[in-house]
Amino acid sequence: MSLPAPSAQYVLGLDLGTSSVKAVLLDTESRTVVDSQIQETKAEVSSTEGDKGREQDVARIVSALHHCVAALPRERLRRVARIGVSGQMHGVMLWKSQEGCIWQKAEAGHTFQPRGTSHLVTWQDGRCSREFLDSLTQPDSHLSLATGFGCATIFWFLRNRPQFLESFNASGTIHDYIVAVLCGLKKPLMSVQNAASWGYFNTRCGSWNLPILRDSGFPTCLLPAIAKSGVIAGKMAHEWYGVPEGTEVGVALGDFQCSVYACMTEKTDAVLNISTSAQLTFALMPAFLPPARPNPNASVTYFPYFDGIYLAVAAALNGGNVLASFVEMLKQWTQELGQEVPESTIYSQSICAALNIACTDLVVQPTVFGERHLPDQLASVTHISPSNLSLGHVTRALCRGIAENLHSMLPCQQLIESGVRRIMGSGSALTKNEVLQQEVARVFTLPIVYGKTVDSAVGVAMVMLDRK
Repeated sequence: MSLPAPSAQYVLGLDLGTSSVKAVLLDTESRTVVDSQIQETKAEVSSTEGDKGREQDVARIVSALHHCVAALPRERLRRVARIGVSGQMHGVMLWKSQEGCIWQKAEAGHTFQPRGTSHLVTWQDGRCSREFLDSLTQPDSHLSLATGFGCATIFWFLRNRPQFLESFNASGTIHDYIVAVLCGLKKPLMSVQNAASWGYFNTRCGSWNLPILRDSGFPTCLLPAIAKSGVIAGKMAHEWYGVPEGTEVGVALGDFQCSVYACMTEKTDAVLNISTSAQLTFALMPAFLPPARPNPNASVTYFPYFDGIYLAVAAALNGGNVLASFVEMLKQWTQELGQEVPESTIYSQSICAALNIACTDLVVQPTVFGERHLPDQLASVTHISPSNLSLGHVTRALCRGIAENLHSMLPCQQLIESGVRRIMGSGSALTKNEVLQQEVARVFTLPIVYGKTVDSAVGVAMVMLDRK
């Protein structure tokens, strides 16, 4: 990395997540995190769409961002060379370009406040029903359109509240907005990563489906300009809590890609993350191009990564949430029997019991929450016998089922044939569960390495450090 001044020694990484904001300072020489701050946004607000709507107050998100940055050491913020920003993908907010914020000089330094912006409609939003999505012209993209995607949400406003859109001339993800504000951009920029997550974007040619959108009456004037993932979007328009004016800011990136970047040490690594849900991913060869049209029955999707490379991703809806449901079930049973046992005790005792069981012939299909490619699939338990109904047997079978479900989506043999040499294991549900680790190792025969943390804020800082 070419630093703009001898005193510049840090990269500031910012991640605007669904429930919290995180800021890290990465030392440019050691590539280690020297400071970090995290703050819950508590930004959820009621939506006119009731239970289907998922909206957040942008001002609360910005407030959490300011809190994180202001809490970092001022002497180090003054030596920041670059800023990287990542965040929750798919979601959309709208604003009026160059009027969407107010910069103010405060005692702690320059700060900004949103002005006249819409709420952030998050990726969790459910207002676009399947019937509504089917009524739209299908995009020219290898990725399927879903509710919560930016373009789908704008289409919903166009059909249901067209007057709402008239107040704005710009749109983007929440992290696109932050980059536009920091750099004072006249028109927001959006990376290929974020654009692909919005729908109606062709990653092969790197452009929006403008003819399709225009023919459908879509307000294309709202769409951001497109930039390659990892490029510099602009420079800081103001000093910000000590970060110098003129500091380079990268175009906003997807939190998933940045979390993979933080964990994937070698190009031949695959990354397995099991937290609430589960993802197994690896980088494809540079020559790979995704199919022209999506296959709704495919268990693997392809996300744009960096430098024209795609990630093959098996994204399972069933991960740590299955274990949480199991613990909740046991807790409810004990309550019905007149006992009160904390969830932490149930979980720890279940794992201890399973560690005493080397293997089990009990079979658990753990798809309690279905899967995107098999939405109607339910969970099941088979091969039940009097000898395998203990807590240890059931817990081990459940952990094995989670591993085997992922393996059914992306088999180990496919990883090996694609040049993968090892798996980087991460995520709280995996790294804190020895039984699940054993079952993952049993199913995936490649070496599995633990210790790397999936962290989008660290990942986006590393991206900015590595970009030339």
